[in-house]
Amino acid sequence: MTGAGVLFSVATDSYELVVRELREEFGRDLRCERVSADLGRIVEGAPPIAELAVCCDEGRIMFVRHLTREIASFAPDDVPPPYELAELVLAEVPRHPSVLAVQTWTDGAGTGGSYYHLLAEGLGARGVEVTRSGQDNIVSCFVTDKVVLLGLNERQHSLSDWPGGRMRLARAEERVSRSEFKLEEAIATFGLDLRPGGKALDLGASPGGWTRILRQHDQEVWSVDPGSLDPRLRGDRRIHHVGTTAGEFFRRNQVRFDVVVNDMRMDQVLSARVMLDAVPHLRRGALAVVTLKGGGRNPLDSARRGLDVLAKEYDILHARQLHHNRRELTVIGRRP
Repeated sequence: MTGAGVLFSVATDSYELVVRELREEFGRDLRCERVSADLGRIVEGAPPIAELAVCCDEGRIMFVRHLTREIASFAPDDVPPPYELAELVLAEVPRHPSVLAVQTWTDGAGTGGSYYHLLAEGLGARGVEVTRSGQDNIVSCFVTDKVVLLGLNERQHSLSDWPGGRMRLARAEERVSRSEFKLEEAIATFGLDLRPGGKALDLGASPGGWTRILRQHDQEVWSVDPGSLDPRLRGDRRIHHVGTTAGEFFRRNQVRFDVVVNDMRMDQVLSARVMLDAVPHLRRGALAVVTLKGGGRNPLDSARRGLDVLAKEYDILHARQLHHNRRELTVIGRRP
């Protein structure tokens, strides 16, 4: 019944990469076990979860999406009644809270909603309001057909305020491309501050998904790509489509930008070098957002090579495989 260790969420094909990162950072005595396709548990040698969260937030560990401290586990047929679940949670909180976030998810497509209601019922009976996000402390409940895991963590150490790091964004009709989700998630997850009225450079912009998100944040956007933009973007006078390559654009450009983004499909090192070419066109303190594409036999080492190139000109703020990334990482940098 009692839990132990730290639970970490990952992309299905990134589990072994996380284990390698963890052991390189915290020593060979650290031992993990796989709970499900996208959830692991540190069972020996776990650092304090606050220390682990800092490593993840700073990009020293890149493939962890979500963290929680395990406080209990049950067989599905042995889950206690709501009042006992509430007692387990409240025993782990320093002071009796007025409100907690409860987040449930499963190893499939389900949401684990029935467990949300069990926890909400038990906590509500103890005078605790329950929400799904936005609170200082998060109760996590992960459900498989073999085990139900209960976790608790401070939001600041959880990496994501979504169940298991699975951010869900609406598939609105005005969306230009799926890639928009990646930039939206990065802005929300890392709390990126895009100055209203700023100037943004979108490299490899076609068909304009990231351009559209930048416009939603009141950026005037230069969208650089030989390909065309979605027709719905063409009437916006604060979008400047430059139908050429990044290299040609840099040879002629006279504008200084507050943010540069790059979601181009190319090798990690080549993409990072394009970002170095952008540096003379950026204001000091400008933000940079780039996805380093994965692939190859060793995606971790490839990602590190790309980061090493970026670090020549940018302060690396974050590097993480977000929920909407596939075989890629989102990196946030700032021009000193």
